[in-house]
Amino acid sequence: MSVSISVPARLGAYYFAFFAYIGVVAPYLSLWLAARGYSAPQIAFVLAMPQLARVFAPTLWGWIADRTGWQRGIVVFTAFSTLVGLSALHLTQSAGEVAAVMLVVSIIGAGSMPLVEAAALMATRARPGSYGPVRLWGSIGFILTAVCTGVWLDYHGASTILNILIGLSALVLVAAFGIPPRESPPGEVAPASIGAVLARAEVLAFFAACMCMSVAHGALYAFLSIHLEAAGYAKTAIGALWMLGSAAEIAAFVFLPQLMRRYTLRALLLFSFACAAVRFVLIGWAVHVLALLILALLLHAATFGLFHGASLAAVHRFFAGRLEARGQAVYASLTYGIGGAAGTLIAGWAWETMGPGFAFSISALFGALGGAFIGWRVRV
Repeated sequence: MSVSISVPARLGAYYFAFFAYIGVVAPYLSLWLAARGYSAPQIAFVLAMPQLARVFAPTLWGWIADRTGWQRGIVVFTAFSTLVGLSALHLTQSAGEVAAVMLVVSIIGAGSMPLVEAAALMATRARPGSYGPVRLWGSIGFILTAVCTGVWLDYHGASTILNILIGLSALVLVAAFGIPPRESPPGEVAPASIGAVLARAEVLAFFAACMCMSVAHGALYAFLSIHLEAAGYAKTAIGALWMLGSAAEIAAFVFLPQLMRRYTLRALLLFSFACAAVRFVLIGWAVHVLALLILALLLHAATFGLFHGASLAAVHRFFAGRLEARGQAVYASLTYGIGGAAGTLIAGWAWETMGPGFAFSISALFGALGGAFIGWRVRV
């Protein structure tokens, strides 16, 4: 007897596997690089490779998906390529070699998440905000691996991180086969061109704000674990502190349907940027004050969970019909590509020249700037 698994459940399984992988990449890849003896600028350079790939690769993959309809095939291909590429890192020695492999892997792998996001929004389109309860499985996966890997690393060397990533990338490959093929809702009509949407001042201001949010998170994703370790926290504690942010993120996704019914997307975005300005000042200067550090990490509910849900909903409104995949790809390219790469590189420079406090203060300034862009033009 065959068992039919619903589309939201299959998407939830992919989110779980993918962000279980990210739950090791985000907190611990920098520790693996540091264990190899690389400097802060070298670590930032390597970690910037995925963001640099996202500058152009998601748009390319989105265009291919819209033209061919190979949504699931592309996601499977990117997952397989990531598994092979991570395995190849065992053959590298220098930071330049690691960066080169990461760049190739990232160019291929950057196509998956925008397509999955488009599929999730399409699957939940009948119930605004119901994307959140599907996406929260990604946060659960992130928490699980962030905490378990932290405990593992208290007893084993950071050199084992790569093998953990290889195993998790294999899990992502299995889950990728559950991504649904692209559907076209009845009577969908695409705008005249994607350029006409991108030329709107409101859309430009929205993307500028989103890039600022990614720049603001550059120091967090590149150096938070190193920052916490330098402050005397054990690796188990580091994993637990990362878990706090993800737990708060889950709460944001759970309540996203209610929040989106009660507030405008503009209001939700403004709140998330205000939280970013406060959050990064606290992380930079109050890392030794546990209560303030916990507060700052819990604000991840707003600076990622709420921001991400509201931003994807805005993209869904701006890019209608057959432009959906390309709209999500452009969002990924500009936000996590240009914004993410710039944020990582700026963080590496600031960390080396001015120290952690000033690096996170720059993050806070970009959070405030993003809020200014939303307040200036965005009315969605």
